[in-house]
Amino acid sequence: MPQGGLLVGLALLWAGASWAAEPAELARGKELFTKIQPACAVCHTLQAAGAEGQVGPVLDELKPDAGRVLRALKAGIGVMPSYAERMSEKDMLAVAQFVAHATGAAK
Repeated sequence: MPQGGLLVGLALLWAGASWAAEPAELARGKELFTKIQPACAVCHTLQAAGAEGQVGPVLDELKPDAGRVLRALKAGIGVMPSYAERMSEKDMLAVAQFVAHATGAAK
């Protein structure tokens, strides 16, 4: 992983993603949520993405912050695969920010 991406990721985890993401990044995160393969929307329910998955947690109820989403994307969790080889650090951050914003976890 490029060192710059690592620093951004660590900063995100440390800060708890409490800053407001740019609208363009949120839109990109939403698009990735629904289109990356396998799509997050296949398993997860997230109203803001029009996702009604039945396998993974209902993100609208779980309300994960961006750090939690980023950790799950990087390492995988349970039956969820890691996306570290499928997505760039920047793309994972965009998805994490989108989910946190959409669920109200981003303050």
